[in-house]
Amino acid sequence: MLALRETGPSGGVPVVLLHALGSKAGTWDDFAGRLARRVVAVDLPGHGDSAHVENYSLDAMADGVGELLGDEADLVGHSMGGRVAVLLAQRLPGHVRRLVVEDTPPPPLEALEPFEPLPFDWRLIDPIMAELRTPDPAWWERLGAITAPTLLISGGPSSHVGREPLERMCGLILDCRLVICFV
Repeated sequence: MLALRETGPSGGVPVVLLHALGSKAGTWDDFAGRLARRVVAVDLPGHGDSAHVENYSLDAMADGVGELLGDEADLVGHSMGGRVAVLLAQRLPGHVRRLVVEDTPPPPLEALEPFEPLPFDWRLIDPIMAELRTPDPAWWERLGAITAPTLLISGGPSSHVGREPLERMCGLILDCRLVICFV
């Protein structure tokens, strides 16, 4: 069961906010408070108040969020949450009305070297980091299935996400715009 933080008026198409690895729904509080509409911020599995589960994967996270979407939603995902949002837009093109993916690295085209240990819950980190670094050619191919107008946001030169893979990703989504922030 996923924990949620709902704000704004009831009804209407919700904005669903998905946080980064090691974060939680509360990181969206300031942003959610600025929106004059229904906002649903989700604690992804193993984060915040959501359940700790036996096996973690981006697919399972997308499945859990997908059960919350209803008929239509706008999705905003940051980093890992952006990967989950893209999976949902690929799988449920008729349900995702708009998609915003912020500072999210697409998967590599080829496998990367094993990752360095990070100071997080290992039951979450190991499977998610392995999945983030393992190429899935179908992920890139399914970008063409996204029908929602999509905005990719890059953190610019200081970001850990390179510009080239985001440009490639943007070129594969039918209605996509890449914005690079210089803060």
